[in-house]
Amino acid sequence: MATAKCSAPTTGARFTATELPDYYAPWMNVAANLPHLIEGHQLRREVAKMPLLSTQYLRGHRQLRLARLALGFITMGYVWQGGGRQTVKILPRALAVPYCTISELLDLPPILVYADCVLANWKKRDPCGYVENLDILFSFPGGDSNKGFFLVSLLVEAAAAAGIKAIPIIVNAILHHGLCSLETALQDVALSICKMREAFKLIHVWERPCNCFLLHVFGTSWKDNFLMPEGLVYEGVWDSPKQFFGGSAAQSSTLQCFDVLLGIQHSAAQGFSAEYLGCMRDYMPAAHRAFIQTLASGPSLRQFVLATGDAGLHAAFNKCVSALADLRSYHIQIATKYITIPAGRCRAEQQQLGGCVHKGTSVLSERGTGGTGFMRFLKAIRDTTRKAQLTEQEATVPTH
Repeated sequence: MATAKCSAPTTGARFTATELPDYYAPWMNVAANLPHLIEGHQLRREVAKMPLLSTQYLRGHRQLRLARLALGFITMGYVWQGGGRQTVKILPRALAVPYCTISELLDLPPILVYADCVLANWKKRDPCGYVENLDILFSFPGGDSNKGFFLVSLLVEAAAAAGIKAIPIIVNAILHHGLCSLETALQDVALSICKMREAFKLIHVWERPCNCFLLHVFGTSWKDNFLMPEGLVYEGVWDSPKQFFGGSAAQSSTLQCFDVLLGIQHSAAQGFSAEYLGCMRDYMPAAHRAFIQTLASGPSLRQFVLATGDAGLHAAFNKCVSALADLRSYHIQIATKYITIPAGRCRAEQQQLGGCVHKGTSVLSERGTGGTGFMRFLKAIRDTTRKAQLTEQEATVPTH
């Protein structure tokens, strides 16, 4: 039987372009001043002044990604400049047309996704150094908290590199019955997931809860969102409104790779989990989607480990699952501290000041940037991950 080639995809580490040709200065100037323009409620006025620029002078993948990143940040700021109080129905032609053109070339939806604001939104101040040398390209209001959120998310993804690189080794070991190499590769995966959790802890160095909640607002989707029930009209591109999910960790190619590798299936019994996660692959870079699909169509690691009856493999497999469940539990803790609790305080303050809570503020605090009831979603996928552990009974009954 023919087997598909499984090789690890490239990550955002290659997207380091920081400048576009001078022709695109109107985009870059607005994107660079986004926090100031949003805070002064001037962004929509500046976008109205933007000329309709051609995309023909963009050269290569990196410039396309940078242009898309700038236009994506401007789009999210334009839509959510007033929070949930002053939503818009139309994205102006000068923004919508080039944004959709570039997005089509990159096979991504015209909304800011995780691969944009995390994998492509960074630079080095100079060629040397690492963490202390990183900075972001674009941001929303919130100062260093925004920077911390994006860079810590990037470092979490970078920590997974060894685990992703181990996946082709695992597939090859299954195909050739290489038990020793498989166990070693599984140990690499477990270690890399543990390093992801350690990198996640850096969020406490950067974040202030109130600012993280503000960032959460600017990442909100216009799909399944009653504040924009019809979606958004992209003027000059589509006559009817379109709906797209906002960027979220559910769009992390890394996490979905590990789910597929370990055979973790988020069933329809949990409501939206399975369908939503499947849909999130459409918001990943094309190469990442292809890698996940190739992995999903390959041999089952879980079934192979069970079939061997090998205690070492069982333990190594369960360490991977346990590490992934711990990472997801930590994600829930972070979301509670930096989003849920501040959102509750915001509602309480509004009640004290005006006697009522604006419906827009309430819904933005309860739903994830991807449009889900995010705490229920995070707990559902964490619980499913825990259940993927191989039980003692399974481990003592080899499959045939």
